[in-house]
Amino acid sequence: MTGADITSLTLATYNIHRCIGTDGRYSFERVLNVIRELDADIIALQEVETRREGINQLEQLSRHTGMKAVAGITMFSEHTHYGNALLSRLEIEELHREDISINGREPRGAIYIKTRLGNVSIQVVATHLGLMPGERRAQVKQLLDIFERKSADISILMGDLNEWYLWGRPLRWLHRHFSKATARATFPSQLPLLALDRIWIKPRSCLRSITSYKTAITRKASDHLPLKAELII
Repeated sequence: MTGADITSLTLATYNIHRCIGTDGRYSFERVLNVIRELDADIIALQEVETRREGINQLEQLSRHTGMKAVAGITMFSEHTHYGNALLSRLEIEELHREDISINGREPRGAIYIKTRLGNVSIQVVATHLGLMPGERRAQVKQLLDIFERKSADISILMGDLNEWYLWGRPLRWLHRHFSKATARATFPSQLPLLALDRIWIKPRSCLRSITSYKTAITRKASDHLPLKAELII
């Protein structure tokens, strides 16, 4: 897909929890089926193990979906690599990986890509923020700095923000930059109460809809539901 002949864009963000479901069972196939069902043009993934039980999850996702895969590894070990990932049907014109780790806490990162639909430039940041409020404050500042340094016709931030303080500074800063985004509860997947997973779009007028993707499979495949957004370009 080149983007020359479409005027809509589908986005999704999904914390796949290492492909371990709410039943405690590891199933790559279950997560793959969810990703196929989402049928999104760009997907941000969190908690991806690039190697597990002889399976390179990201390589297999790319092969089975036909999408371009970008790894954003944040933790390395002898047996596995772990972190963020991004899948895209669109050609990637620019790619950067950002380290947003805070000393003493779990390593965190963000993936930046720039792509295009026809004459419309689009920049996407995919991320997974930390568990502590102080971490998230510092990390959101770093992410917003990316958008200050980079430019495109449409800017997108998506991922697992781990932010449940509705009046906390990180959300206020993000609302100020992107305008207030529609929130949908995605966690825990079997009885979603918290809007941990988010998609922000600028300009907001491009956003047609945003929904948490609830099916029998998504309630089992991970502890998070996928979040899906439809854009009009």
